This record gives sequence, structure tokens and C-alpha cells, in this order.
Amino acid sequence: MRIAIAADDARGLDSVAAHHFGRCPYYVFVDIEGDDIKAVEVFENPYFNNHSPGTVPVFIQEHKAEVMIAGGMGRRAIALFEQYGIQPYTGAAGTVRRALEQYHGGALVDAQPCSHDDEGHEHGHDHAEGEGHEGEEGEIKRLREEVSALKQQIEDAAARLG
Repeated sequence: MRIAIAADDARGLDSVAAHHFGRCPYYVFVDIEGDDIKAVEVFENPYFNNHSPGTVPVFIQEHKAEVMIAGGMGRRAIALFEQYGIQPYTGAAGTVRRALEQYHGGALVDAQPCSHDDEGHEHGHDHAEGEGHEGEEGEIKRLREEVSALKQQIEDAAARLG
């Protein structure tokens, strides 16, 4: 199975999972057999600076992903991923590794549109400076989850180093 995860940087499994699937700078593709990671590839988002609805789902499909994981996405994106046979999941936070753990542990839900979609907004559109995709409370919650995941990584690394 091939899983694509929206990422804020190019560090593979240690990348920070991006909150916004279409406006992230990278995608991490992970090939998994059972519980084993077989391969990890990172690709720049070719539409990062010039995103238009529908382009990213095609890009993800061209890279043979069966699952797309991100912090959030809009209704149209969800529909397009499903149309291409790609199962979208939202709610990812922390690192790409953590997002995979969330996915395998059943903590991620089938994609749910961002809360502002009902107002006619769609991911991929610019928002006013400082305006969060799910409001300030959603952004604070996401940042807290990322901090928690990073703290856990530091604790794990410290334990491994003795």
C-alpha cells in the first residue's frame, strides 16, 4: 500500500505533517506491507506556489498513492480524491511518522471538510493574513498536538541514547 502524507519539510518520516494538503511544500510517500515500511520518498509539491483545485489529487494519483493523509482539506478535494480511488484522511498532527501511527491505530477519520467549507471557502484559496483554516482555536489545537508529538520524539530519542 502506498500512503501520501502532506508535509511541511523534506525530512521523510521526521517531517512535520502539514495541516493543509494543497498548500504544503512537500509530500512524503510511504510504501507499506503489513506493518513494515518498505520505502519512503519525498517529492516537492509542484503546485505549492500556484495551487488550483484538482491539480494535487492528480499529482497524488500519478504517484500511485491509495491513501492521502493531511491535517485538513476541503469538500471538493475530498470528492476528487475519492473519484480517483484515493482514500483521504484528515486530523493528522505531529510528524509524518506520527501521522502513520495515527492512521494504523485508527485515530484518523475518513476525511472531514474543514469547518469553514460551509461558508463557501475551499482549501487552496488564499486567506487573510493570520486567518487560520479552522479558526484560531483549531490552529492552537493543531500546534499543541505538534508540540506534544515533538516532545514524545525527544523523549524517545533521549531514551534510546541512554
